[in-house]
Amino acid sequence: MDPDCLTRSMATGEHPVLLHTVLDTTDVRGLAEFYRELLGLRYRPGDEAPADGADEADWLVLTEADGTRRLAFQLAERLRASTWPDPSVPQQLHLDMTVPDRSALERQHERALALGARLISDRTDDPDEPLYVYADPAGHPFCIFVG
Repeated sequence: MDPDCLTRSMATGEHPVLLHTVLDTTDVRGLAEFYRELLGLRYRPGDEAPADGADEADWLVLTEADGTRRLAFQLAERLRASTWPDPSVPQQLHLDMTVPDRSALERQHERALALGARLISDRTDDPDEPLYVYADPAGHPFCIFVG
């Protein structure tokens, strides 16, 4: 959306404006850290981890460098992780992330695994859209593919 359209939309109330996507988790800081590292985001001012290590966060927001909100995380007492592709517990929501080429896909694949993602599906043999599907540490599915 171009910035002028966004400004007009917010000013007139003509349409709601998507602020961020919120993910439920039993470990708010842990999941926020996973996505902060994976996507190179930063905490909204005031949401950084406390220096004394006593972290009881039940809501955190990650932003781009310019302050644009991207993801938020809220505490859930219980959370059943998606079992996709088994339909027992559906995805309900998943995040799509793109990279420019296959070498970037492989670099990000290694990073995702090192950060704690679990590989669900490897479709890198697809000539039109090579991709990996993962579960984040809370079980939410996400894809990284050549866009």
